[in-house]
Amino acid sequence: MRFTVIPPMLVSLVQEAFTVLDGAVFDTCIGTCPDCGGKVTGYDTRERQFARIVDEKGERTIRVVVKRFRCVSCGKMVNADEPFYPGTKTGAPVIDLCIAFSHQFGYGRAARRLSTMGIALDRMKCRHYAMLPVRPFRILQMYGHPLPQSVLSLSLLTATLREGSRIEGAEALAACGFPSAGRAALHRPPAGEERDEGDNEERYEERDPSKPEDGGKQEGSGKEGKCKGP
Repeated sequence: MRFTVIPPMLVSLVQEAFTVLDGAVFDTCIGTCPDCGGKVTGYDTRERQFARIVDEKGERTIRVVVKRFRCVSCGKMVNADEPFYPGTKTGAPVIDLCIAFSHQFGYGRAARRLSTMGIALDRMKCRHYAMLPVRPFRILQMYGHPLPQSVLSLSLLTATLREGSRIEGAEALAACGFPSAGRAALHRPPAGEERDEGDNEERYEERDPSKPEDGGKQEGSGKEGKCKGP
């Protein structure tokens, strides 16, 4: 098997993009209950796994803190705006990277390249995430590899952080392309949308959702909702 060579600068960029979110707090819920439209109030906070990476120090888990809210009318639990696609347990930029790599290299090679870059994600998970019908996103080519705009934007945020400080949740959401909970929803691109081939940039072109071998099942119980934006 031919060894996959990944430019060290690309490895550092991707790992910085994920580690910058370690300990980030997402506690804003500007909106109402997605079920009944009632008022929501703060309830508790929970840690969520954003990514797992492997570097010279070994494998470690990148975690973020997400505040939960409770609807005062129907009792539904609602998460604050967060950089996750509904029903998933891995950060949206990680999934974006799976989709971009799988489109260019195929599932098997995508998983191997991600592993070489220190992203702890097996082939089956990579395949599963690559089949999710997420919103279109921008992709840039760097060192012969497709890099989602969300990953690049998060990496650039590392230059703005002072030593010992943490990234603000609003900054992280904007970098991930999630200015509101509404933008975080899974949905299919409009019919007939074409892929942009110019200037080494492209958008994710959705795969046929009727053909996933995993049956299209997503992680998570689906019992928690997202705040409905104004």
